[in-house]
Amino acid sequence: MGFKKYLQNLHLITTIFLLLLQYLPPIFTKTTNTSRLNQGQLLTDGQTLISPQQIFELGFFSPGNSNLRYVGIWYFGIQNRTVAWVANRDNPLPTNSGNFGIGTNGSLVISDRNGVVYWSSNISSISSNRNLTVMLMDTGNLVLSTIENIGDDSNAIWRSCDHPTDTYLPNLRIYMNITTGSDIRKFVSWNSPNDPSKGDYSMGVDPRGAPQVVVWDDHNNRRLWRTGHYDNQIFIGVPQMRSLFNFGFRLVTVNSEIMYFIFNNQNTSLLMRFVIQWNGVVQQLTWDNGIGRWNTLFSQPSIGCEVYNRCGDFGVCRSENGPNICSCMEGFDPRYINGSNSGNWSGGCVRRSNLECDSNGTTSDGFVKLTGVKLPDFADGLAGDCENGCLRNCSCNAYANVTGVGCLIWGGNLVDVEQFEQGGETLFIRVSRYDLGGRKKSSKIVVIAISATGAVVLVAIAMFLCVYRNKVKECRNPCGKAKKKPFLVLEASNGQDISVEESEQFELEKEYDGPPLPIFSSSTLELATDVFANKNKLGQGGFGPVHKGVLPSGQEIAVKRLSKSSGQGLVEFRNEMILIAKLQHRNLVRLLGYCIEGEERMLVYEYMPNKSLDSFLFDPTKKGELNWKTRFMIIEGIARGLLYLHRDSRLRIIHRDLKVGNILLDEEMNPKISDFGMARIFGGNQNEANTNRVVGTYGYMSPEYAMEGLFSVKSDVYSFGVLLLEIISGQRNNSFRTPDSTNLIRHAWKLWKEGKPEELIDVSIVDSCNRTEALQCIHVALLCIQSSAVQRPTMSSVVFMLEGESTSLPQPSENDFTSLGSVEMDLIVEGREINMSSNDVSITEVAGR
Repeated sequence: MGFKKYLQNLHLITTIFLLLLQYLPPIFTKTTNTSRLNQGQLLTDGQTLISPQQIFELGFFSPGNSNLRYVGIWYFGIQNRTVAWVANRDNPLPTNSGNFGIGTNGSLVISDRNGVVYWSSNISSISSNRNLTVMLMDTGNLVLSTIENIGDDSNAIWRSCDHPTDTYLPNLRIYMNITTGSDIRKFVSWNSPNDPSKGDYSMGVDPRGAPQVVVWDDHNNRRLWRTGHYDNQIFIGVPQMRSLFNFGFRLVTVNSEIMYFIFNNQNTSLLMRFVIQWNGVVQQLTWDNGIGRWNTLFSQPSIGCEVYNRCGDFGVCRSENGPNICSCMEGFDPRYINGSNSGNWSGGCVRRSNLECDSNGTTSDGFVKLTGVKLPDFADGLAGDCENGCLRNCSCNAYANVTGVGCLIWGGNLVDVEQFEQGGETLFIRVSRYDLGGRKKSSKIVVIAISATGAVVLVAIAMFLCVYRNKVKECRNPCGKAKKKPFLVLEASNGQDISVEESEQFELEKEYDGPPLPIFSSSTLELATDVFANKNKLGQGGFGPVHKGVLPSGQEIAVKRLSKSSGQGLVEFRNEMILIAKLQHRNLVRLLGYCIEGEERMLVYEYMPNKSLDSFLFDPTKKGELNWKTRFMIIEGIARGLLYLHRDSRLRIIHRDLKVGNILLDEEMNPKISDFGMARIFGGNQNEANTNRVVGTYGYMSPEYAMEGLFSVKSDVYSFGVLLLEIISGQRNNSFRTPDSTNLIRHAWKLWKEGKPEELIDVSIVDSCNRTEALQCIHVALLCIQSSAVQRPTMSSVVFMLEGESTSLPQPSENDFTSLGSVEMDLIVEGREINMSSNDVSITEVAGR
């Protein structure tokens, strides 16, 4: 009986033990020096996790001379520990008895040996049947996920990058809420160099108007510094950004409410970080392995004009002015404090004369221009005419047209304005007509109906007034290439035009309101191109030939010369000049100037040493230079350029002729979209338009555009899909033939239905490409070329899918052309032009139905 009783007691003890093991935090199994922990394993004080490439390390640490214990992530192998993230920053362990692991409810937990919890990731209850693991990534991100999703950030259950401390690392995100304007994530400083608890300063993104990074003094509830607004290339308040930051910022839209910033460090061997220090200073630091220390590349705010609103409301700060760095905007006077400002600019400036605005919005106010500035804080976006929109708003104090952003207006006081020696934007400040010297705002050019005899008098008056008009204030070309003469177009009562010399140039400038464009003389361009010699010819398009040239300064250029026999004329020339001059993006070709002289019409562009994409893609001897990494970079660049045209530019542009021949490549093979002669501008609420003049290149045209003249942003999406298939396959859509398919599009759909999309990949890269990325791109391409425009994604969704943010893409629907005849369908899809002889002509006029 005694032995039986013993067995019963042993069984009871074992049962209790197993129950405790199931419900108490797992404190028995231990691991060390791997990159991950599975559920049931623990990391104890003294043990660490190390990322796969030995870049980051996670474990318990004590900062400085403190005995308190924290769980953090730091750089592996750097002698003086540099901590990038801290879990229990506000609740450290008093002794080195800590454990770190996955608790029974699926949360990450820091506890002591007695099971007292000091920190938890606080995840809502997860099924205990799921096999969980936590992994330290080479990005410095700690990721909790199921074992089957290990290493997949997008399917993570919890990520440390969503809960940052004071350090911003490459490839990690700063989130923001577009609709509410509130920050979702903030980087908060340490309390002191040896105390990682939350300090007095934070850094995050303010999305109002256009996103900008802001540093707050949380203790005093005020702003300390800001970058200025983001224009899709740089923060405009940091004009030296291109030379300082050797990485690329990107702004990514998650959905209609959420966006995030991310920056990519192109040099993965270079350790780099942003940190908000305990004293509120933001620094960009890089590790110098040779001397074993962090170098500071960027540090703000410094003294002087970098201090937020240093010169007060309506004040302007100029660092180059020496000790007297503050002044008032034109039309404003200092606000005296105790009878004098005596160098105290805390009161800022006040208006000299009140603005005039009645209930109908009519006003005699005007604007003064302030160039090269960091634009004021607290901007709001405005669709439509920026100047008139501001004038119609009685509370509007200023406006700016920002390339890459659009129209910004300011309804409150103009704060934190700094004037730069180089760079910056142009601000138009609203002032009373009395502070304009009695003048109203800049006059618009007027077309007047007059008799022919009266025209001579008005022409003389127009010439005299030239020097006083803002549009034609400079009557000579600042570049010294050709003269600008006064001009005006008048319409006589008999319907005939009476033109002053260079009236065509004037009409162009009347429509263009961007920065002044250099005007080149024909003799300068003839000299640069060796009189347009064939040896310098880069290509031939519907517009005319393009020649390489070299200016006397040594700058290489590309000259696009309108051919007298071209199907394109002044309308396309004007369209391209005005559009490209207004649009600035790293993936759009840059216009340097133009020439109108006699019958000559020429556009001068930046020179692209690698010419166009088709010169590589379809050349058997050169396509090998386009490895998958380069092709994917080109795909992403084209997608970002289109997204800018469709959504992020100051205008809403439909390109209408997107094809491989219109994708130019710079010296680093970065793509730039070109040829805007066919482009159309859409209004703010306009989604679709109809035309009887169908222009473009068959094979790239969407069905609804080719057959019905309907075009929209989804027409460009279709062209992008075709372009995507050509880049992946290395084959032209128009000339591809197999026994089963008459073009590349049909071939792609056939392979998709058969479950063999990988056979579409170019044989020259199939063994070396990233198969997952390539298949993702094929999937996206098929979504883009669906026959229904409604079913095609927007370019924002395309960019989102290409960046791998979505793991579950919708299934594409094969083209359904039941409403079209088979002959008509063949004409569209095969790229054969109706009653035309060449597939390469990029402008065609067809009466749409």
